[in-house]
Amino acid sequence: MSQLYHKSSPELIKAIAEKGATAFSMDAIPRISRAQDMDVLSSQSNLAGYKAVILGAYEMTKIFPLMMTAAGTITPSRVLIYGVGVAGLQAIATAKRLGAVVEATDIRSETKEQAESLGAKFISVENEGEESEGGYAKEASEEFEQKQKEAVNKSLFQADLVITTANIPGRKAPVLITEEQVLQMKNGALIIDLAATQGGNCEVSVLNQTIVKNGVKVIGTSIAPKSVSNNASELYAKNIYNFILHLTEDLNFKWDLEEEITDETLIVQNGIQRKK
Repeated sequence: MSQLYHKSSPELIKAIAEKGATAFSMDAIPRISRAQDMDVLSSQSNLAGYKAVILGAYEMTKIFPLMMTAAGTITPSRVLIYGVGVAGLQAIATAKRLGAVVEATDIRSETKEQAESLGAKFISVENEGEESEGGYAKEASEEFEQKQKEAVNKSLFQADLVITTANIPGRKAPVLITEEQVLQMKNGALIIDLAATQGGNCEVSVLNQTIVKNGVKVIGTSIAPKSVSNNASELYAKNIYNFILHLTEDLNFKWDLEEEITDETLIVQNGIQRKK
């Protein structure tokens, strides 16, 4: 029982199957209401969204809030969030609490209300938008991606801090910010790419490295587990505990393969691979 990322780790799943083992993948828990207390990706992403803003505050060359002093007025920082999922929503809320002007964008039109409820301006694309698939964003068409880039460019080029959070389970992260766009951002701007473990939402980001392009700093990171380990471990333990309670009865596994949570998370059973 672990986070196996079976869609992008076929060799690992094959090795488990060859051992005749049984494996549940925590990252495959469906995003449905009755599985919320088992959802590892949500609990960890929530921490990542918060910590991304705190990292941004540390790495930026200006403060977040409007500040009026005898020496003059400091304008608030402008923050742009790509992806209004769990991490994105927490990033919006944290940046707003710190006094920033926050904008957000997502290919899913259904997230507009959520972003606006936290005080962010939602950047809309002139299109009906894409719908989510199992609680996650699905891959957008090239036409839609181009329209989104055009709609977001003005905000991107004015932003002091950009946080990208867009991941698609089992696939490489979509490139939302190209190197060409980075070169047009203002000097001193900062990008924190939370999708760096899956290739990155920014074309120039590299996992666990800080890249500087034309005065723009790009940090590729996964953040949450290593930098807030106490909270991450506490939430992960609760997720596993609730998951085990769901799977068992009288100290034995129920093996109810007709039930959605069990069916989705049971990747290998007695050496037989069930999911690809």
